[in-house]
Amino acid sequence: MSNPAKSIRIGTMVSGNKGDAATRIGQIAELGFESFEPFFWQTTKGQNLAELGKRCLDAIGDRDITISTLGMFGNPLEEDAIDLETLQGWKDCIDNAHHFGATCVAGFTGRIRGKPLTDSLPRYKEIWSELAKRAADKGVKIAFENCAMDGNWASGDWNIAHNPDAWELIFNETPDDHIGLEWEPCHQMVYLIDPMPQIRKWAHKFFHVHGKDATIRWEVIKEHGIFGKEKFVFMRTPGFGDSDWTDIISELRLAGWSGSIDIEGWHDPVYRDELEMTGQVHGLNYLKKCRGGDFIVDP
Repeated sequence: MSNPAKSIRIGTMVSGNKGDAATRIGQIAELGFESFEPFFWQTTKGQNLAELGKRCLDAIGDRDITISTLGMFGNPLEEDAIDLETLQGWKDCIDNAHHFGATCVAGFTGRIRGKPLTDSLPRYKEIWSELAKRAADKGVKIAFENCAMDGNWASGDWNIAHNPDAWELIFNETPDDHIGLEWEPCHQMVYLIDPMPQIRKWAHKFFHVHGKDATIRWEVIKEHGIFGKEKFVFMRTPGFGDSDWTDIISELRLAGWSGSIDIEGWHDPVYRDELEMTGQVHGLNYLKKCRGGDFIVDP
């Protein structure tokens, strides 16, 4: 019998920009990851994604590992050269997701730089209505990461999908069932938003989840506030932050959610650089424990 606990898989992200995503998957596949999210930062650099997808699947081989989501992070709403590469990257990822076995492409909405969030909505609707149709034709879902990239309601450079008020706006502009969120609690916590109630209300729009947490230093906030010289929050690998992922995963299950939780590394202030994979493997095992079900034995 299959293990119902593994309707939620625990994996990690793998950079695709240097052309070595398949090699990296082969290097770490035996560590216990159950899924991978190959991702690109602003550009695919003209890579043949069909061929890359084949190499990624070959690197996985006959292991019980999936690639459910590709990542394409940048600003597809603006028209600088690199932004146009991001827009093309979205098109290429949508068109070639099936070569990876993926059914979702995730990233930022983009944003009109330096303007209030609502000023981006007309351009958002123009670009994402077209991309939504393209994705629907390919059977692909689109998921926006809930990351502000240091922006806010008044100004920003990258993304408008960073809080529930913005989600209401963008889903009104593009009311497509296959447009949703790549959600993680960290990006809410760094703005002192409680992420837990969001699961109950928005889980039906969570197409992919990032495994990233945060540590809020309340003693710093009480003494220095959030605009002082002292850092008041750290992004953390799961298992080192404030969240109880047993509660998060329980709420996801109660909402009927299934899919992959892929760890987004490279942010933890301690477990990074030479300790990156030490932290990630700890996070992997921690999330599996929170999920449960790894010791189910067939009768």
